[in-house]
Amino acid sequence: MIVVIDYNVGNVRSVCNAFRHIGCDVKLSCDASEIEGAAGIVLPGVAAFGYAIGELRALTQLIKDAALAGKPLLGICVGYQMLFDQSSEYGLHKGLGLICGSVVPIPAGQTVPHMGWNQVKMPADMDLFTGLGKERHFYFAHSYYADVTDRQAKIAYTDYGFALAASVQKANIHGVQFHPEKSGKTGLKVLANFAGICEKWKTPK
Repeated sequence: MIVVIDYNVGNVRSVCNAFRHIGCDVKLSCDASEIEGAAGIVLPGVAAFGYAIGELRALTQLIKDAALAGKPLLGICVGYQMLFDQSSEYGLHKGLGLICGSVVPIPAGQTVPHMGWNQVKMPADMDLFTGLGKERHFYFAHSYYADVTDRQAKIAYTDYGFALAASVQKANIHGVQFHPEKSGKTGLKVLANFAGICEKWKTPK
């Protein structure tokens, strides 16, 4: 079972519905025992960073411990941004610190928010993009982006007047700035790939 973290922020139910649409066993939950027993964790979010990280409360350490123990984790939109060290959105806020980097404003001169479809160039070795080829369009909606400094992270970029990190992978930790649940069949394939990663992880070696 995949657990989508229920923490009163944004697009949690639409993410659950997308997983159910592709036949995944998924549950919306904030129960510690269910999170610990899950084959994978999804951390979505549509909100300001500071509000979102505050709403996690006691789940913060639980999510970090699970990810550091090897459980697959997928962050979506603000959930993706929370994987990093900090954000400067409406003040300085500490993130989960699972991937080195900072969340900063989209540079002046670009349209804010970045909203709509953008083409993402996908490295062949990023597990979320298996079977999708080299380039696909995904739906974005955000005003801040992750400046990734982690040398262990694989990065997929989109061109938004500069190279904007659209997705990262650091071992079992995955994140997407775009919304796979709003990105049609291509987005559903990303979620299906994550479900496959979870299935492999829970299978006894």
